[in-house]
Amino acid sequence: MPALGMAQETGTVLRWLKEGGARVAKGEPLVEVETDKVTVEIESPADGTLASVTATPGIEVPVGSVIAIVLAAGEEAGTIAPPVVATVMSLAHEEPPMPQAAPAARALASPKARRLAQTLGVDLEAIAGSGPGGAIVAQDVEVARTAPSLELGPVWRLMADRMVRAWQEVPQFVLSREVDASELHDRSAGISVTDVLVQSCAEALHRHPRMTSSWCDGALVPGKGINIGVAVATEEALVVPVIHEADRLTLAEISARRRNLAEAARAGRLRPDDVQGATFTISNLGMYGVDAFQAIVNAPQAAILAVGRIVERPVAIGGLLAVRPRLTLTISFDHRVVDGARGAEFLETLALLVEEPAGTD
Repeated sequence: MPALGMAQETGTVLRWLKEGGARVAKGEPLVEVETDKVTVEIESPADGTLASVTATPGIEVPVGSVIAIVLAAGEEAGTIAPPVVATVMSLAHEEPPMPQAAPAARALASPKARRLAQTLGVDLEAIAGSGPGGAIVAQDVEVARTAPSLELGPVWRLMADRMVRAWQEVPQFVLSREVDASELHDRSAGISVTDVLVQSCAEALHRHPRMTSSWCDGALVPGKGINIGVAVATEEALVVPVIHEADRLTLAEISARRRNLAEAARAGRLRPDDVQGATFTISNLGMYGVDAFQAIVNAPQAAILAVGRIVERPVAIGGLLAVRPRLTLTISFDHRVVDGARGAEFLETLALLVEEPAGTD
């Protein structure tokens, strides 16, 4: 079971696209997997025969568990290390079962359904599932929910705890700056503000390569390329597709790739490579009327850019009062990788590039 997100602990097999014993080719889709963020098709890593298929559709499987084996010519399943048996796994820490009593079976449910049920205070044991093998899906939870069962207190406490842990695990500091957005405001149709920001961030990261590094086991690890994740809101969750090697792309290429990734995200067609390898992230909430906000660093990345909306504000220009479109950029940094001076230098470079962006060629 591959890890398709930094905080992912489990994945759910929705369906096998190939049966055990079938011949498969490298790159051929084998299985459809769902996490709490995305649904993707996992491809075969090699040519061979699919064997030892152990993960049942609808069951949560821990990341790293072997769910099948691709045998090369002449290999037999018995000569390969036995796969880990796929079992239902809870994200919460459960008490060990009492010796005299058999553990009660948990309701079969998708990760999305479990998360939604926890948020809404719905008892999964009381729901009849309509998914594969009778598994409970998110729609079943929506239908079963009732207003009296909703308890927001524990949910908000859980969200707060997660945010606190994120800040404790990654010591962060935040820098914010308001920039002139005249060039962004006057962009032609087809090229979005986010497209220009991706290009500007790519150039700024090229000039400040330390920003793509990460902190691992007490040491600074150089980043592998300028790969910019762009947060995309879908009906199910917030996902972060990645524009790889953004510094090598023109603005038009960045725009086309971002649109394709956004469409794939909303259609649930993202591939594993589409959501992996980011070395920097952009989160733009300007379209929701947000002026400014602070984003939490996505470890192991060293920085994340939070973008607000473009607003016309009064400014002093040459001693005279004028109205100009303004944009607030806020960057959160991992303090173990970036100190205040380096962070300020990077933000200054980015601000200059945003105010005078490159052309569309």
